Parts: sequence; structure tokens; C-alpha cells
Amino acid sequence: MEMDNLKDLFLDELRDVYHAEGQLLKVLPRMAKKAESAELKTAFEQHTEETRLQKERLEEVFELFEEKPKTKVCKGMQGIVEEGKEMMQEDMDADVMDAALIAAAQRAEHYEIAVYGTLRTYAQLLGNDEAAQILQEILDEEGTTDKKLTKLAEKLNVEANA
Repeated sequence: MEMDNLKDLFLDELRDVYHAEGQLLKVLPRMAKKAESAELKTAFEQHTEETRLQKERLEEVFELFEEKPKTKVCKGMQGIVEEGKEMMQEDMDADVMDAALIAAAQRAEHYEIAVYGTLRTYAQLLGNDEAAQILQEILDEEGTTDKKLTKLAEKLNVEANA
């Protein structure tokens, strides 16, 4: 795709993150199943539902730009997800697996935080305040999820170290 302006770049990035969210919708339930900690299972299950809603809100952003929701393969998230899948195949103590699952999830969250911050800024520059607001809400949710995972890590990593 030829990109001549910021709107073209914005839409390209939007397609990328739309695909990324789809990848997470496939892997988060597997992570929930693999988690030993009930709290961590619940966190992954809640984030799966939140991700589903975020994907729907991305569809609203596409509409605000008079575009149909389309994906572009997100190689960044693809790599993060692939690393997470490989890690889940490892033979680990359950507490160590929980620590590893949190680390994998936080890699994905940090990637999303970077993308949503950029998209929000692009939407502002493009004068689409409604899209910017939606993207800011998603960015806030990703930040909240990251903080929740950090709190779980502070607790569960101690158990993995025992």
C-alpha cells in the first residue's frame, strides 16, 4: 500500500492493531487454561472479554474514517504470540509457568500501549476527536491491565521463587 499522508499511515497502523487484537483473542483463552493461579486465570478471562470489546471499538474507528474494518498481518504481535506459545510448551513448575505467562502477557500489553498511544496522537492530528477518544479509552484499558498484571507478578513471582 502506498502511503502519501498521515491518514494512510494511520489506517495502515489501525489495520495492524486490528489484526493484533484478533491474535490475542485466540491466545488469551489458552493462557487462561495454562494458568495455575485462579487470580491469573480470571485476569486472562477478563482481558479476553475486554479485547473482544476493544476490537469492536476499533471497528467504530474504521467507520469514523469511512473505512471497512480490514486487517494487515501484525508481525510484531505475531512474534510476541509465537514466543508465548513456545513458552507454554516448556516443562515448568506451575508457579514458574504463571510468572512466565505474566511476562508474556506484559510484552503484548506494552506493544499495544505503544501502538494505541501512536494511533491516538495520529487521530488527534487528523482532527478526529471521536476516534482519538476511543483510542485513548483503549489505551487506558491496556495500561490498567498492565498494572493489574504487575500486581499479580509481585505476588506470584515470589511463589515462583520459593
